[in-house]
Amino acid sequence: MIVLPITLTSAASAALINLWLAVRVGQLRMRLKVVHGDDGGGPLTRRMRAQLNFVENTAFVLVLIAAIELARPGQLWLAVVAGAYMLARVAHGIGMDGETATKPREIGVLVTMLTQLGLAIVAALIAARVM
Repeated sequence: MIVLPITLTSAASAALINLWLAVRVGQLRMRLKVVHGDDGGGPLTRRMRAQLNFVENTAFVLVLIAAIELARPGQLWLAVVAGAYMLARVAHGIGMDGETATKPREIGVLVTMLTQLGLAIVAALIAARVM
């Protein structure tokens, strides 16, 4: 029996997305011949920020998913939210390649914020024994 299947699947997905984002940074570093640092706000900087932004946000999301799943196992909605979050983070990574605001980036930002807010509210309600 798997104790936290949603968390485990989410963490595995997050690791793969992070790897994909890192490879994209590395590919651009090689093409631009930038070994250290960034390119002063150009495409390499945007890809680096996409990866760092993913790491910054996903840590909180994974902790919230795990805590909620521990408190309330077997919640289908939690798996749906986790999947939507991961897809939105892929969209954000792709959207960060644009020099101006792009729809994929906007969707990624919006879904990220709503996911964190929603999961935080659910976690607080569970902790307060309201849920």
